[in-house]
Amino acid sequence: MAKRLLLIAALLCAGVAHADDAPIVSKAAPVQRVDNPDGFTEPLKSLKFNPGLDAQEFERSSLNALNVYDPLESWNRRVYHFNYRFDEWVFLPVVNGYKYITPSFVRTGVSNFFSNLGDIPNLVNSLLQFKGKRSMETTGRLIINTTLGIAGLWDPATKMGLPKQSEDFGQTLGVWGVGDGAYVMLPGMGPSTLRNFTGDMVDNFVLPEIALTTPQTILVFALRAVETRASLIPQESLLNESLDPYTFVKDVYYQRQLYEVYDGNPPIKEEPEADDYDDDFLENL
Repeated sequence: MAKRLLLIAALLCAGVAHADDAPIVSKAAPVQRVDNPDGFTEPLKSLKFNPGLDAQEFERSSLNALNVYDPLESWNRRVYHFNYRFDEWVFLPVVNGYKYITPSFVRTGVSNFFSNLGDIPNLVNSLLQFKGKRSMETTGRLIINTTLGIAGLWDPATKMGLPKQSEDFGQTLGVWGVGDGAYVMLPGMGPSTLRNFTGDMVDNFVLPEIALTTPQTILVFALRAVETRASLIPQESLLNESLDPYTFVKDVYYQRQLYEVYDGNPPIKEEPEADDYDDDFLENL
């Protein structure tokens, strides 16, 4: 009998010791949900740094995007996610089908045609910015491509030393001191800012390239969108190689706007000291 009691006591002691080692789990502890498991909401949460990379270069590229005013980032990331999936599942198959059934010389003609139409707001905005030389060059392009190029289907003006110059009303506002405003991701359209969105409305409706008043012109507008998307396919590899595609797109878009507003000579900001640079970067993370 005594041996049995000693055996039971030993088993009870072993059970208590095992219970002490086990973690205490609260039944009331909330279950954590992870939204958007593909990383569009919290792209830096599981980021792993490669020791072989230059940390300073990574910080510089990241801070450029962090300097962009993006108060709607949570919403913008979801719109970016929607655009990404829409492009992958709907728009890109349409573009690939268009490329497959349309000969390359026809696609080139369509692209040239829309480029020629785009020179109309380019000319008006060059005049609004008092860019006399660029206004004369754009006028020359319109005349040459509309006549010799047969309504813009060909682009002889570029071969004659009059390359395409892009000017829109968003750039005009920037030249006259209007700030970018908040960064926004537009459904089905992509990145923009409040200033550039306003400029796009002026370029497409107040200074229309084409009047969207009939089903035929709406079809032409859709064809222009398909042709524009087809021209961006070679740049997709850069997006796929980025750590955070949303931040990469925002940085590239903002740098492109600076380049266009300042005609290729954006202002150079002074770089902070290395120690401060690291502290600011970590605080923003």
